[in-house]
Amino acid sequence: MIRFIFKGLLRDRQRSLLPVIVVVTGVFLTTFLQCWMTGVIGDMISFNANFSTGHVKVMTQEYAGRIDQTPNDLALVETDRLTDSLKSAYPDMDWVQRIRFGGLIDAPDENGETRSQGPAAGWGIDLLSGNQDEIERMNIKKSLVNGTLPSTAGEVLISNQFAEKLKVVPGDQITLLGSTMYGSMTVYNFRVAGTVNFGTSVLDRGAIIADIRDVQIALDMPGAAGEILGYFKTGKYNRAQADSNVARFMANSDLKNPYAPVMVSLRNQNGLSSMVDYMDMVSVLVIAIFVMAMSLVLWNAGLLGGLRRYGEVGVRLAMGESKGHVYRSLIWESVLIGLLGSIIGLALGLSVSFWLQNHGLDISGFIKNASMMLPAVYRTEVTPAAFYIGFIPGLFATVIGTSLAGLGIFKRRTAQLFKELE
Repeated sequence: MIRFIFKGLLRDRQRSLLPVIVVVTGVFLTTFLQCWMTGVIGDMISFNANFSTGHVKVMTQEYAGRIDQTPNDLALVETDRLTDSLKSAYPDMDWVQRIRFGGLIDAPDENGETRSQGPAAGWGIDLLSGNQDEIERMNIKKSLVNGTLPSTAGEVLISNQFAEKLKVVPGDQITLLGSTMYGSMTVYNFRVAGTVNFGTSVLDRGAIIADIRDVQIALDMPGAAGEILGYFKTGKYNRAQADSNVARFMANSDLKNPYAPVMVSLRNQNGLSSMVDYMDMVSVLVIAIFVMAMSLVLWNAGLLGGLRRYGEVGVRLAMGESKGHVYRSLIWESVLIGLLGSIIGLALGLSVSFWLQNHGLDISGFIKNASMMLPAVYRTEVTPAAFYIGFIPGLFATVIGTSLAGLGIFKRRTAQLFKELE
């Protein structure tokens, strides 16, 4: 019977084409929305983790209390020893040292006199050890606009927008005027190796990136770092595992010592806890509402399709076909339509999602004046749920709609059928 019904659908496009198109559209939109919402939330978390929070962060207790001020006078000391112990205790994570600093950048002219100045927010990261993890994590290679990556001590990267403001180009010298770890003034010369553009105004207004060893010398911080960031080797934030690692670390931390190291998870930094919870709730709510809406649409499509065929059903019953056989044939027909439409819609939705997952959507033009750290490029994320969520409206809703419409078959009377045929 299934083979017979399938041939009938292929030969009668008026009966199958529109329902299949409706199912394809619904499944495509449901699959794509699920991948898009998952990807957007993941990109926001990853961007903040890569540039600011890590998946977990280790710092002194006093530093954590004033983290918005990046107080390097409260930085961690003997960080190499601490980093080694973290690697040993938490082998599932990569650990990196960073120094966040601020200051005034002075750009001299050919006579050594000040030509232009501007405030800068800087990162001291691992640039020169040969390990490319930090360079890849902060997407520095792809963000490079002019010049090259630093290759020797004393070379830095600055944001392209900042370079244009200071009127400097790769090869020019700039001077950092800031404060050392001990509160005294520091004046340190760097040479611009290249300029970068991250596509986010918060970073591009005045970013400067230097090797952490250079920053330690400039700020008089030998063997010290403001933060030690931990990243899961999978590259994805694992909330449960992060909370477990934090609990283990804090169980052995001396909270009475204001300079004792403490560990904080991503959720508890930069107000991300409320944002992540809100985005998760919105994501689930939006997807649930959309799936429900598409289910109702396809349910009604199946219902109307069944009602419009009451004339055909009447003829079949008048010819002696049993009501149960007619009802089962309609159900199998809706199953085939739902299955075919769901497979096509799923293939289209996953194709678009995979393309956006690899290439991304650049929205930097819309966030030029954003005050939050937001990624300039958003990508979809194809998860296991994307492979089946579209079948909820595509297959089940269509079959349920047809099933309800088909119940009317059992109420048809032979006398009424002959009246209709007349």
